[in-house]
Amino acid sequence: MKFISHLFSFLVLTGLAGACGVALLVADITGDLPDYRELADWEPAVMTRVYAYNGALLAEYARERRLFLPIEAVPDRVRHAFLSAEDKGFYSHSGIELSGLASAVWANMANFGSGQRMIGGSTITQQVAKNLLLSSDRTLARKIREAVLSVRIERAFSKDEILELYFNDVYFGLGAYGIAEAALTYFDKPVGELSVAEAAYLAALPKGPNNYNPDLNAKRAIERRNWVIGQMLRNGFLDGGEARAAAAMPLGTKKRPPNLLVADANYFTEAVRRQVSEQYGEAALYTAGLAVRTTLDPALQAAAVKALRRGLVNYDQGRGFRGAVTRIAADGDWRQALDSIVPLADVPEWRLAVVLGTTEHVVEIGLRQGPGNRPEREIAHISGKSMRWALKRAGSAKTGKALAGVVAPGDVIYVEKQDDGYVLRQVPEVQGALVSMDAHTGRVLASVGGFSFAQSEFNRATQAYRQPGSAFKPFVYAAALDTGYTPAALVMDEPIALPDGAGRIWKPKNYDGRFSGPSTLRTGLEKSRNLMTVRLARHVGMDVVAQYGQSFGIYDKLKPYLPMSLGAGETTLMRLVSAYAVIANGGKSVQPSMIDRVQDRHGKTIFRHDGRDCDACNAEEWRDQPEPVLEDDREYVLDPMTAYQVTSMMRGVVERGTATSVSALGVPVAGKTGTTNDEKDVWFVGFTPNIVTGVFLGYDTPKPMGYGESGGGLAAPVFIDFMKIALKGKPVAEFPVPEGMTFESVDRRTGRRVAAGSPGSVREAFKPGTSPCVADCPVIDGFETSDIVTSTIPAVGGISPVLRDKLLDSTGGLY
Repeated sequence: MKFISHLFSFLVLTGLAGACGVALLVADITGDLPDYRELADWEPAVMTRVYAYNGALLAEYARERRLFLPIEAVPDRVRHAFLSAEDKGFYSHSGIELSGLASAVWANMANFGSGQRMIGGSTITQQVAKNLLLSSDRTLARKIREAVLSVRIERAFSKDEILELYFNDVYFGLGAYGIAEAALTYFDKPVGELSVAEAAYLAALPKGPNNYNPDLNAKRAIERRNWVIGQMLRNGFLDGGEARAAAAMPLGTKKRPPNLLVADANYFTEAVRRQVSEQYGEAALYTAGLAVRTTLDPALQAAAVKALRRGLVNYDQGRGFRGAVTRIAADGDWRQALDSIVPLADVPEWRLAVVLGTTEHVVEIGLRQGPGNRPEREIAHISGKSMRWALKRAGSAKTGKALAGVVAPGDVIYVEKQDDGYVLRQVPEVQGALVSMDAHTGRVLASVGGFSFAQSEFNRATQAYRQPGSAFKPFVYAAALDTGYTPAALVMDEPIALPDGAGRIWKPKNYDGRFSGPSTLRTGLEKSRNLMTVRLARHVGMDVVAQYGQSFGIYDKLKPYLPMSLGAGETTLMRLVSAYAVIANGGKSVQPSMIDRVQDRHGKTIFRHDGRDCDACNAEEWRDQPEPVLEDDREYVLDPMTAYQVTSMMRGVVERGTATSVSALGVPVAGKTGTTNDEKDVWFVGFTPNIVTGVFLGYDTPKPMGYGESGGGLAAPVFIDFMKIALKGKPVAEFPVPEGMTFESVDRRTGRRVAAGSPGSVREAFKPGTSPCVADCPVIDGFETSDIVTSTIPAVGGISPVLRDKLLDSTGGLY
């Protein structure tokens, strides 16, 4: 009896000692547990998505591709699939499942020393604790810490809150984090549209995404999916018929295409990415889950890319063929060598091909295969007729006659499929840009920064600073009209020769080398007269002209040197287009924007381009109150009457001046050409009452584009091609006339008032208190004779020799 009593005491004491030891061990292991309450503020790394104005997806930026989904948006069939696969007792246990834990412990004891990894037997709560608060080490200490944290988490959070954490954290393979991104990655659909079979497959993935990869292990994937379906049936979430139907379904994965929904928007989206990164930081761009709604119109963007590329290709082909992209062996298996050459990814209509042979009239080619191409190897032909442009070698005036002199077997070239066969292409050396903007809001509707983003990421629309040439002249004329001139005022169009104070003479000239004597301002702008512009700038004052250039946002700081009146300063196409928008909208300031609004991961708007307040817009109900009106609080940069006068004069540029080809659009359009010295840069910026579009062409390293090339000949056709699409099906009204403006018929040459309908007359706009002259109209010269004979140029003297040489080179060609 004593023995039994002593044995019992020993066992009790041993048990108590063991319990104390375990308690001390657990206390030691769990003494530095992370604060589980942090989960209440947990925000996973969520991708930022960039959208066009109509909601089409443009780009995604993420370190972990994840879209946050609230638990309320997860349907029951998806919840049931995951509970059946991962934790069928989730809604009944307190954080740990004792039976599952016991099975895991038994299995781990049986495998002890075998080198096999420990299994977990984890509940969903334990997985949340491990993934969000602990490491993934497979040790007993980590399992104890995980169990303790799980119990604490269950006490602090509801089951749905825990399940929400799980659904948004778990990794599904193929770079997809969270259930929302997994549904898009594997089935290209939102979670709410998943079928039972699809939900079961996604529920099978967390155990081992690579083991059930649909491409590598489709059979195992279906087996695991069907096991999940069987568990759903066993747990009462499906009936027999539903389970059999789901198990009979093919895997049916449908991956999202790698190409984004909006093509050819790389320059635009990269500019947006830079702006978001600068405003919110690089970390926020890739983890904060921002929703960026941009101003881009996908249809107009496609039209802009097509128009600009056509213009660049047409010009480039006119210079002749420069030769093959590279060379490979054309005999034997040329296919592997050709397929290893990477084409321009964003010009999919162009394909690489190798020349296999040539005859007098035909070139035989072998085509590179790629995404979207037919799987069989393809042999095709290029007709000699379509290659006539290539018979001229670039840099040579000579024109060959034989196709063999253009390409040879082994030459790798670009080709494009057209209705009548393949045609030869070459990547242009010349570059360009196009920007189209809403004249009233500054919203950028389309923007292209070059021929191909894959070829060059440098954005010529926003990053290239070039001389605008005569495209700057409207702002000189605006300054003159604001200081008392009228469109009918006469300015002398005669030669000027001004010493620069350093032994040189500045001799600006008109592009055609002619001069017309006294001419109206309208004629000066329509015909882009350099001599008139210089005289006008001198009379108005270059300090005033410089201030206008800055007020319109064209320049940050414009030096008041006379050559600057001819567009010798440098600016970007984006800035120039936004300045034209001020004229187009009647004089109100314009802030160009590529982003309409930015929302955080919870849908709260944190940025809005339209900063106007509208308290009445948030009324809880309608009580017969009038509709809210958004006040236009923008400042006027230009007198509305001056804006209308300049617009009227620029309509003359289209109707009678340097851009008559634009009149083919058949709608009210105003615009101005620009061509710099030696034809190094060509421009055209034009607008209707609602949309402003600018085009620039030139080499990245400025060099002459060829004698006689001009903004009207190269840039205007690109503008026309784009605007045909932009204006299609949209009525274009006349430019609104400011209240108080009067109209008179004047002679375009003399500026005198004439009878309405007289030959050579134009209906001219006048501000109150101004009118055309009747006879002996005064002529503004801008220079006294002594200035021309003996004086230096006050606006050029006293500057650095380098800048002086640059300015004095602006002697002509600016029109």
